[in-house]
Amino acid sequence: MAKIGDRVRYLNAVGGGIIRRIDGNIAYVDEDGFETPTLIRELVVVAPAAETAAKVATLQPEVAVVTAEQPEPEADEETAPAVEETPEGEKLNIVLAWEPADSRRLSTTTFDTYLVNDSNYYLYFAYMTRPDGTELWTTRYAGVVEPNIQVFIEEIDVTELPMMDRVAVQLIAFKKDREFALKMPVAVEMPLDTTKFFKLHCFRESSYFDSDVLSLEIVKDDIPHSRNRAGSITAATIEEGIRQKKAIDRRQNKRPVLKKRKEQRNGDIIEVDLHIAELVDTVAGLSPADMLNLQVDEFRKVMDANLKNKGQKIVFIHGKGEGVLRNALMKELNYRYKGHQVQDASFREYGFGATQVTI
Repeated sequence: MAKIGDRVRYLNAVGGGIIRRIDGNIAYVDEDGFETPTLIRELVVVAPAAETAAKVATLQPEVAVVTAEQPEPEADEETAPAVEETPEGEKLNIVLAWEPADSRRLSTTTFDTYLVNDSNYYLYFAYMTRPDGTELWTTRYAGVVEPNIQVFIEEIDVTELPMMDRVAVQLIAFKKDREFALKMPVAVEMPLDTTKFFKLHCFRESSYFDSDVLSLEIVKDDIPHSRNRAGSITAATIEEGIRQKKAIDRRQNKRPVLKKRKEQRNGDIIEVDLHIAELVDTVAGLSPADMLNLQVDEFRKVMDANLKNKGQKIVFIHGKGEGVLRNALMKELNYRYKGHQVQDASFREYGFGATQVTI
């Protein structure tokens, strides 16, 4: 039976968190600072409250442990083996890798996630992911990583891949009880093509593993991943910052003119076209994120207006495209509007680009 403090996953949806309170048969699950009410029977406990508290207790005091042990080097030497350093290890080489449990069944197997710290340095390390269409991140691992080690982070399955469209890593390198060359803090964000998890040829040989893995180089020879290097200010970085600032100023000075909502009825079905051209007169000054927010807001208005109309069928026409808008709507239906019947709308009438919701 789930209880307060348990870390849980949703049984019928992607995601999970920690139970903060329970009211009858409803548990309030904290996910990224937001509490989601969920039926207790739809939750699966993955870590009991005591284990969750113990994990937090071991991760947070690491800095204090380092400073507390410095005055007593003899005790530290007795409890921890000396780090065997190599000349090559003076440069940071950090790799994230995913190893399939069964490479013959990539569509159903689980994947073990590893961090490789190929250096003479300890790392304060944090690993996070997020899906496209949101700016909110989920921390999947945080802690101190020892030198020259391969660390198991977690086991994932294919249902978690939609939450991993982008990967971010933050780390600070240091040594204990000896002098060392200072390394710049690293903060790297990069896209992760999750379709590669289903393609055998994308898993390749690695010097760090006995079997083929899917890997991302976070830092190579002290150089962070080139697609997004934090702490490296260049002329291009400054120019991009100025361009974004001007774009923000234009959007603030010119608010989009929303069109009057166009709802059509096809018998007992409400049809709502979420194409951006149907919602605003012009997209000038709007970023892709702005347009997506307008479309999701329109979806919420229609849903909120019909929540009491049990049995009402609503078809949201979102188009096929790259699936960004559809994924955003499905996330809303899985979290904000749970419990409604969802299916693809009639292909004959709407093609592949529409979703039907029955209240």
